[in-house]
Amino acid sequence: MTAKKTVHLVAGARPNFMKIAPLYHELKKRPWCAPVLIHTGQHYDLGMSDVFFRDLNLPAPDFSLGIGGGSHGEQLGKVVMAYETMLTETCPDLVTVVGDVNATAACTLAAKKLNIPVAHVEAGLRSRDRMMPEEINRVVTDSIFDLHLTPSEDADANLRAENVPASCIHFVGNIMIDSLVAMAPVVRAQAHPFPQVVDRPYAIATFHRPANVDDAANLRLLVEGLVALAHKIAIIFPLHPRTRQRLHAAGLLVALEQAPGMHLSDPLGYADFMRCLFGAALVVTDSGGVQEETTYLGIPCFTARPSTERPITISLGTNVLISVSDIGSLPISATRRDKIAPLPLWDGKTASRIATVFERYLADGAPLRQG
Repeated sequence: MTAKKTVHLVAGARPNFMKIAPLYHELKKRPWCAPVLIHTGQHYDLGMSDVFFRDLNLPAPDFSLGIGGGSHGEQLGKVVMAYETMLTETCPDLVTVVGDVNATAACTLAAKKLNIPVAHVEAGLRSRDRMMPEEINRVVTDSIFDLHLTPSEDADANLRAENVPASCIHFVGNIMIDSLVAMAPVVRAQAHPFPQVVDRPYAIATFHRPANVDDAANLRLLVEGLVALAHKIAIIFPLHPRTRQRLHAAGLLVALEQAPGMHLSDPLGYADFMRCLFGAALVVTDSGGVQEETTYLGIPCFTARPSTERPITISLGTNVLISVSDIGSLPISATRRDKIAPLPLWDGKTASRIATVFERYLADGAPLRQG
């Protein structure tokens, strides 16, 4: 019997888990494939990691690098060293990374230095803002991937403009939507994590970007805006650990705790967050993935960033770029749109298309990218 091909699936931060899960489940069904879960540990507490594996029905990782926190340089260096050691011991046929976190860049570098082919799920996204660490990760790593698996046609155009060979680009669709579609029936049947808001309109806030939470002036504007907005509409605000730490250090956490209509919590698992999202009247965020999920669901999204790597959400009109100083005056009368024209290949079947690309690629001998 022909030996199965080993495919590493690398996850580091919680947006990665929603992208890895449907692909893991799909590859597990393919007789030619032996998927291996690698957790770098960039999000290393229960609220940011383990609960997502449970919600998404993922097994415990096959390998955990246990990297933890640290500066960008520290994380990159530690992941490269740890993953390089693992690669020399396990020698996979293909490494698959997702998104744009530090683990994506580090594991790509480690694999390519050893001439192991690398596939990137969610390739080609560009914000054109190189002040964002994620943009640096996207640009640097997309220049050396062997397989570029893109979520939207603008991503294909970005890669072609950067002279990526057409044979390396595969438009497969948005794998985040695979998780949303698969989990929707379960999530809708669950009790709402915040029953006190169920019978009235509410907003969701998520913030963690350094430009918003590490900058003292912007952090104060963010808090002032959210407090003002909470006087008009209830807000569910799950606090990223870094955000909570910055708020506490700046003496601003108490203002949010005392704001009427504000409901703070620790980070939510995927199922709990999606249950909140399904019922939200609007979302204010600096996240990337939430922009896509709100677009699919037709929920008004206000993104507190100067640019986005997901411009399709802007052109559809479901997402608006704002400044943190705009938050307090957001229109709470913005309405959900139930009749969004379906985006190409945002259909819950992206993992199946990726698995087929992998099978053909490995059958051809997994050629390394030239040029």
